[in-house]
Amino acid sequence: MKIVTTIQEVRETVNAWRAEGLNVGFVPTMGYLHEGHQSLIHKASKENHRVVVSIFINPMQFGKNEDLDSYPRDLERDRQICFSAGADLIFYPSREEMYPEGFSTFVQITGITETLCGKSRPDHFRGVSTVVTKLFHIVKPDRAYFGQKDAQQAAVIKRLVRDLNLDIEIIACKTVREPDGLAKSSRNVYLSKEERAAAAVLRKALTLAENKLVSGERKAAEILQEMKEKICAERLATLDYVEIVDLETLEPVRCIEAPVLVAVAAYIGKTRLIDNFIYENIA
Repeated sequence: MKIVTTIQEVRETVNAWRAEGLNVGFVPTMGYLHEGHQSLIHKASKENHRVVVSIFINPMQFGKNEDLDSYPRDLERDRQICFSAGADLIFYPSREEMYPEGFSTFVQITGITETLCGKSRPDHFRGVSTVVTKLFHIVKPDRAYFGQKDAQQAAVIKRLVRDLNLDIEIIACKTVREPDGLAKSSRNVYLSKEERAAAAVLRKALTLAENKLVSGERKAAEILQEMKEKICAERLATLDYVEIVDLETLEPVRCIEAPVLVAVAAYIGKTRLIDNFIYENIA
């Protein structure tokens, strides 16, 4: 496994693999990798001849007063995780390599980017779509792997690939969790001991919703109200949203008659966390 920092190096390496008839899996990340990322890389290594992992903290997807400057970084730790999971190449570009002086082209997806996280982070998905489009053109993978924890992001990337006719298979992988159910996230490192305990309320609210659905409740408003009460009862939690939305459009639903995404976002102290599950067992 090697680390490269330029687009040219990535292209030369991938072109050499292609010349040997090898296919390529790709895992885009912002670094500070955890077991969730590790599972993506491992799956990619099982399903492809070669695997590229990008590590790039994309400034375009951070809003004002968000944690761009303080976002955790540890390249040596990331390198070890990539190596152990089966990666063949790490692409670790500078901001100038990805966005040279004069950069002024953006990829904007409408509709599904304006719900859920898009309401409170209006420019976030433009940044995600732009950087992922660039990375796809640089790496030219056969398959790309994303975590289901970021369900809206996965949906946006699938729409991007569909609308722009990119010949890439997008694979959304199961969320990896802590023993108490908290979804693995690079931002979990921000939580104090007390906040870490409080963060479990997100999973508790989702479990409550799942139990209601299994028991036959189909009125979204009833489920959402109980989820809100559960989260707001936690002293350290500030609710951003809870939503039950259509899997395709990400628009809110009133009566649950088809598979849905149940999603939540909340601040635990100053740290914004997200989680979700897909419910498909509609009788």
